[in-house]
Amino acid sequence: MGSILLTINPGSTSTKVAVFEDEKELFSNTLRHTAENLAPFKKMIDQYEFREKIILSYLDENKISHLDAVVGRGGLLRSIPSGTYEVDEEMIQDLKEAKKGEHASNLGGILAKEIGNKYKAPAFIVDPVVVDELEDIARISGMPELERVSIFHALNQKAIARKTAASLNKPYEELNLILVHLGGGISVGAHKKGKIVDVNNALDGDGAFSPERSGGVPAGGLLKMAFSGKYTHDELKKKITGQGGLVAYLGTNSGIEVTEKMKKGDQKAELVYQAMAYQVAKDVGSMAAVLKGKVDAIAITGGIAYDKTFVGWIEERINFISKVIVFPGEDEMLALCQGGLRVLKGSEKAKKY
Repeated sequence: MGSILLTINPGSTSTKVAVFEDEKELFSNTLRHTAENLAPFKKMIDQYEFREKIILSYLDENKISHLDAVVGRGGLLRSIPSGTYEVDEEMIQDLKEAKKGEHASNLGGILAKEIGNKYKAPAFIVDPVVVDELEDIARISGMPELERVSIFHALNQKAIARKTAASLNKPYEELNLILVHLGGGISVGAHKKGKIVDVNNALDGDGAFSPERSGGVPAGGLLKMAFSGKYTHDELKKKITGQGGLVAYLGTNSGIEVTEKMKKGDQKAELVYQAMAYQVAKDVGSMAAVLKGKVDAIAITGGIAYDKTFVGWIEERINFISKVIVFPGEDEMLALCQGGLRVLKGSEKAKKY
């Protein structure tokens, strides 16, 4: 019998759970939470006991009596290198205090630890969004008060980078890759010999615009908006994250809906959608410069990677750089499982937070 792992990925209104035997998924579910369920909790952290009970009930229903590890989605911790981390008290404290911000993923490590304790199994997180392997030169922004920071889709980028390396029959640590994650947010990273040495801040204002985020907008214009008196801080923040990008231009965050608009002859929809691909291609070009043109492959992943038209617009601008490999979608639950397995099987040592 292989190793049995539980993976936990908390979202704002749901908790995704999956149980694996090695890399084989035994079962999974998205446990939904209604607004009424969550209304009594003032802070995100206050929800962990509520969510824990639901997960434990689900495990009981599926007759899970033994776990070898519990792996949670990492939250907004301090900046750390890539890897699989043991959930310890210092990490739990930082997640509870939410020093870097409130986010549903902060519950991942806490839930993993609590459930792991009940099953007498170790608890881990894998490649949280705050993974930071930037070279010093990449941190310089042009304004000393504002250092460039690393916040992006680290879990999926690292998992797809390893998958890309496997497809090339070479170790990840020997390759130079450019990874493009196309989701509600978009991140483009330069992977140099196993480390992500440069990547756009995919959360709040860097790189290409995305379905929900504005990306790097003109600084002078944003400054005028901020002091115009027309917007509150929270309103502008939502324009950057949540109500930017496709939502702002077209009223939807769905690439499928934009494609339908295009089929009906909506020229504005086509222009905006092409502009998003154009900006992604520009970011790939900049990461090629970071790697001095020595790029073994470019991998494109995420939900929008299913859209062959959109991917085609990117490819026609970047295929002169290197071969392009497309891995549509994302499998974060498997990526969490694989991180835990690497530790259980001894190919990677769990890091201390």
